[in-house]
Amino acid sequence: MIIRAVLFDMDGTLIDSEGMHYDATEAVLLAAGVTAPPGLSVQMTGMSGFDCHALLVRQTGLALTYESYVAAKYGAFLKTAQGLALRRGAGDVLCWLERQGLPFAVVSNSDRMLMDASLNAVGLTKPGLITVSRNDVREGKPAPESYLRAAYLMGAAPDECLVVEDSYLGALAGVAAGMRVMGWPEPHRQDIRFPEGVALCDPDDLVSTLQTLIIS
Repeated sequence: MIIRAVLFDMDGTLIDSEGMHYDATEAVLLAAGVTAPPGLSVQMTGMSGFDCHALLVRQTGLALTYESYVAAKYGAFLKTAQGLALRRGAGDVLCWLERQGLPFAVVSNSDRMLMDASLNAVGLTKPGLITVSRNDVREGKPAPESYLRAAYLMGAAPDECLVVEDSYLGALAGVAAGMRVMGWPEPHRQDIRFPEGVALCDPDDLVSTLQTLIIS
């Protein structure tokens, strides 16, 4: 099947933002008198804000309500969001897609407020760009709804879409949606094990794998 659309995850895939998200979360925990347990950043990769809060309550005993957590964490993140940058290599990938005439969309487990701020910070907002946030669907990743919505909005069938993800949960969503999925982990996250059938990319060279899958 010919690929007609490429669907990118945002945090950690297109944008180098995972560290900033974790720093904001850690600031909330410190203000609440809670110490972050070892490995927390790894566990949070790809999770929605709601699921992150549930994890923190379960593992640290965080007493903040979800609403209070969101206000504090999102506030901390937005203060520094203008310092965000594209992940290394992402710009080259987007330029290559443009040369091929292939459209792309951005599909995130982040809430709309954070998604828009992040895309704006790295200059990825443009007329006609299709984006799907956690607020746009009933179930976030690893459910397939967000990717299926993006495919519908782009006028492409699921098997005509290629998903690019940096997390196991996100890749699960793409697989569940019936799409081809590429795992593009950040260079320091070689510990991630993607679902069966996911094409694993060189963290430093996504373009080569894209060329193989799309042009072949």
